[in-house]
Amino acid sequence: MHVELTKDFRFESAHRLPMVPPDHKCFRMHGHSYRIEVCVAGEVDAKLGWLVDFGEIAARVEPVLTQELDHRVLNDVAGLENPTSEVLAEWLWRRLGPLVPHLAAITVHETCTARCTYRGA
Repeated sequence: MHVELTKDFRFESAHRLPMVPPDHKCFRMHGHSYRIEVCVAGEVDAKLGWLVDFGEIAARVEPVLTQELDHRVLNDVAGLENPTSEVLAEWLWRRLGPLVPHLAAITVHETCTARCTYRGA
């Protein structure tokens, strides 16, 4: 049986978008309460009855978010100099891909109504 599992995570960060015109509101420093969805996909283990333990996903993702992104200025993080949702989603994919088996998608919720999903290259 093929399934997709999604685990949500949250962190707080500030950023500014240096590539937009200076009169754009996102050119100014501001913050977001980000919500990240980490989606894994694959075949359910017949013996265990699951693809992967949600706790295992959390154990691999939370340290990256808390140590590298939470309460930071994203522009100061290597690779996030222009920290759009799109760039952040790809950055998370590259950072989490080696850590999270079966990674299928990363969704970055920048606000309650705006999000970006990245499924790898």
